[in-house]
Amino acid sequence: MGEKKIAIVLQQYSIVVKGVERKLKELGYDVTTVKPETDLLQAVSSEIDLFVLYLPKDSKNREEEESMFQMLLQVCDVMQTYKKTMVLIGEKSYRDNLMQVHPLLGECEWVDRPVDMRMLEVAVDSALGGGKAAVKKHILIVDDDPTYAGMVRTWIKDSYRADILTSGKQVLMFLGKKHVDLILLDYEMPIMNGTQVFKMLRRDSTTADIPVVFLTGVGTADEVKQVLALKPDGYVLKSTTREQLLEYLADKLK
Repeated sequence: MGEKKIAIVLQQYSIVVKGVERKLKELGYDVTTVKPETDLLQAVSSEIDLFVLYLPKDSKNREEEESMFQMLLQVCDVMQTYKKTMVLIGEKSYRDNLMQVHPLLGECEWVDRPVDMRMLEVAVDSALGGGKAAVKKHILIVDDDPTYAGMVRTWIKDSYRADILTSGKQVLMFLGKKHVDLILLDYEMPIMNGTQVFKMLRRDSTTADIPVVFLTGVGTADEVKQVLALKPDGYVLKSTTREQLLEYLADKLK
């Protein structure tokens, strides 16, 4: 990727911006932050490869909204003059309105807030001319046995991003902050078992479409029927080998 230079344009530094900055640095970029009112012109005249514009939160205050639009217009005019590329980070609720503020915005990559770092990586790579990045799919492993869960993560970590939760109660909170492409869910867990977690996921509109594959140690025909009666996206026996699991996941996530 090389030392590509990225400037984050922002009105106010925050914990979220710090997270965006850290993520971009982890990806190997040289990252700086600039204020639109002060050092933007100096930044665009330097060798910056990409600008990431972090927009303020959606405001119901008309004056604040107008101020934000004016700032956006000024930034766009500068970017267009210097033929610079941008990625925008902003509220999904006003994306369509903002796209009409300046012709340049229709050509920019967009990342919704709250920021999904995986989506940020894809948008930045695409804006820099790399096309959609070959970002690893994200798998959540939910199993009360940390030893087994850790083994599964070790098996798949070269091919997928993987996180572990050891309690069903943690799942919705986790998914409220991070996007995942598939959940490997232990069928038999104490307190909140796999069946309860699965039903909870399907009831919630934000998680209802996430593929869920049960991890189960049961293997008799009747027990398998009980698992399948819930209509998950599949099941994997815990006796499955690393090679079998990787082959199964590759088929599910293709």
